[in-house]
Amino acid sequence: MSNEVNEQSREIRQKFDALVANYGDDFWNYCRYLTGSPWDGEDLYQDTMLKVLGGMYQRWHPTNLKSYLFRMATNAWIDQCRREKRKIELLAEVHQEQENPIDQSVIEDALEQLSHLFSPKQTALFLLMEVFHFQANEVASIIKTSQGAVYATLNRMRNKLKSKPAQTKTAIKNDDRNNKVIQTYLKAFNEGNLEGILQLLSENVHYEASLGFIEISKDEVKNGSLQYGLPGHTAKEFTLWGKSVIIVLADSESGPLVHDIQYQQVEHDKIVYHRSYFFRKELIIAACKELNLNPQLNKSPFLNWEAITQ
Repeated sequence: MSNEVNEQSREIRQKFDALVANYGDDFWNYCRYLTGSPWDGEDLYQDTMLKVLGGMYQRWHPTNLKSYLFRMATNAWIDQCRREKRKIELLAEVHQEQENPIDQSVIEDALEQLSHLFSPKQTALFLLMEVFHFQANEVASIIKTSQGAVYATLNRMRNKLKSKPAQTKTAIKNDDRNNKVIQTYLKAFNEGNLEGILQLLSENVHYEASLGFIEISKDEVKNGSLQYGLPGHTAKEFTLWGKSVIIVLADSESGPLVHDIQYQQVEHDKIVYHRSYFFRKELIIAACKELNLNPQLNKSPFLNWEAITQ
C-alpha cells in the first residue's frame, strides 16, 4: 500500500470522526447494552465504525449517518447471534399503537439485563425506542419489521420489566492470564525499559491501538509506535468489567489521569497480542466512571478530545 493511499485514508477517517463526534457516546452505549457487555460492545462499536467508513461509497442516496450507524450495528449483532445459534424470533404484530409507559428508573435498572432477558432483536428494539428515542418507523426499518410489531413487542417488554424484581450484579471471574509475564511487562514499563518490553513480545506479535493503527511484527513495533521509547507514565493492573487490564496513568496538577487502557494475551511466555485503547474516547470515559478516575482528554500532539468537544 502506497504512502499516498495511507495519507488519503487517514484524511477521510479524520473527516468521518468529526461527523460522528456528537453522537459517539450514545452509539457506544447502544453497542454496550445491545451486546450486554462493555467489551463486546466495544468490539461491535469498532467493527461498525470500520464497516461504515469503508462502505459509504455504496450509499447513493442522502444518508442520516446516526441512523445508519445504529442500523449497521444492529444488523451486525443479529447476524453474529444467528451464527452463534442464538434465538432470533419474529416479532408479533398489532395494527394500532398501544401505550403502556414505563418509569425511567425501571429502564435504568433494566439496561444491564436486557440482553439476558430478551432476544437480540427485542433488545435492539427496546434500546432504540426507550433509550435513544428513535421513531417507531425508523426502528421498524432498522430491525426489519413492521411498526405494529414494534409497538406490540415494546409493550410486552415493558410489562415484563415492570413485573421483574431488580437483580443484583454478579461478579465476573477474571480471565486467565500469564501473571508472571504481565508483572514483568509492568516493571519494564514503569522503569522505562524499552528493551525489556521488546524482549517480552513475540516476533509475530499483533500490536494494535484500536481505531488508530495496527502493527503485525516486533520489527514494526520497534520501528513504529515504540521508535521514540515509552511515554514515561505509570502503569497499574486493574479489574475493569470483569477483565484484568493495565491502566496507564499520566501525572497532572489535578492528579493522575487515564492515558491508556491495555490488554495483553500471552502464549509460551511471550506477548502475542497487545491491544491499546489509547484512541478510544468513549471506552476510556466509561471506564473512568467505573473506576472513579479521570480521563486524560488532551494527549497532544497525538489527539485532543477537549478541542473536539468545544
